[in-house]
Amino acid sequence: QLQLVESGGGLVQPGGSLRLSCVVLGFTLDFYAIGWFRQAPGKEREGVSCISSSSGVRNYTDSVKGRFTISRDNAKNTVYLQMNSLKPEDTAVYYCAALYGDSCPEEYEYAYWGQGTQVTVSS
Repeated sequence: QLQLVESGGGLVQPGGSLRLSCVVLGFTLDFYAIGWFRQAPGKEREGVSCISSSSGVRNYTDSVKGRFTISRDNAKNTVYLQMNSLKPEDTAVYYCAALYGDSCPEEYEYAYWGQGTQVTVSS
């Protein structure tokens, strides 16, 4: 069974950092693109970042450029989202999603989703 498990969320002060992890279970990460999404209370889910299977494509939404970095370690079947200089508006549940292929797909195309991890940025 294919599963994605997020971890690394928590409470952090503004300006702080967190590293989210997305572990994939039941399949080999090598051939899958992974996206990170977030959903804040009362808001629609939005794409944050994605990384293609070859790591040749790495995209970020404008609001996190220069602060977040996506990376992958295929040997560990894990994708990371390093989040620095966190702001209160980054508060949300963060999800990772997977799709077979070497591109960054649209949100609706992702086939597999994790359950999410809560990130709260507050003083």
